[in-house]
Amino acid sequence: MHATAPTVKDRLAAQGHRLTLQRMIVASALARTRRTVSAQELYESLRLEHPLLGRATVFRTLDFLVENGLAQRFEAEGHVHVYTSCAENHHHHLVCRLCASTTEIDDTAVNQLIDAVRGGYGFALDHDALDFYGTCAACAAAITAS
Repeated sequence: MHATAPTVKDRLAAQGHRLTLQRMIVASALARTRRTVSAQELYESLRLEHPLLGRATVFRTLDFLVENGLAQRFEAEGHVHVYTSCAENHHHHLVCRLCASTTEIDDTAVNQLIDAVRGGYGFALDHDALDFYGTCAACAAAITAS
């Protein structure tokens, strides 16, 4: 589930961050986007409706959202960073390389692997982020149908 604007607003306020109009515009737009999007794509989609919103502001705001757990950054082909809005709970992502959709999966789906890393290697994890890249069911079905 992707974060929505009120959730973003509440989470920022709870963390003691300023709720600027620019942050809310960028966070809301990202939350409405149901796929990964580059900072440039997000900026271009906002530019007509918000002509005073600067490109640098969009880039900085996306970094801010990532640093505060409200968005996740992925590396796409060509070493381009793309972003998606994130729910509050700790989770991992399935990222479709064809349509750029993202699906959040929680820790329970990967706990066995995390436990194996902790126990089998004696490794003390302080953070785990696991993202899976491939083809979503809708794209796979479209490929099969064609």
